[in-house]
Amino acid sequence: MSTFVYMTRCDGCGHCVDICPSDIMHIDKEKRRAVNIEPNMCWECYSCVKACPQNAIDARGYADFAPMHHKVRVLREEEKGTISWRIKFRNGHEKNFVSPITTKPWGKHIPNLANETPPTNEELNSQLLYSEPNGLNIETGLPSLKKVNQKGIN
Repeated sequence: MSTFVYMTRCDGCGHCVDICPSDIMHIDKEKRRAVNIEPNMCWECYSCVKACPQNAIDARGYADFAPMHHKVRVLREEEKGTISWRIKFRNGHEKNFVSPITTKPWGKHIPNLANETPPTNEELNSQLLYSEPNGLNIETGLPSLKKVNQKGIN
């Protein structure tokens, strides 16, 4: 389900451009509106749909759950903490889905890495991620594995 933009609703704010992980949302230089330049390359993450403050971006649904001439709308309601999806079928029937917003606001839960101490060479060469082992709730690094030879002996 690739995304598309309603040009009459879009105000060219660029939220969709900033958040698109596949870099396919762009602002048209002549119309000053957002456009999906490669719909077939869309990752279908719907980040742009959820981020658009004007509700100007929709998704084309797959035929297995939403037949031809349908509409899929999303509404992000921060005050309620929900994201609502509405599918309107061509016969007028509607189906609604409501999910909680699970993303965290920047700065509150996501650390400001510029204020953190830079990693040491040992940490850079480690296989641990930035938040490990703290994120794993263990006191030290991950346990080491013993190397086993072909005969199964240490």
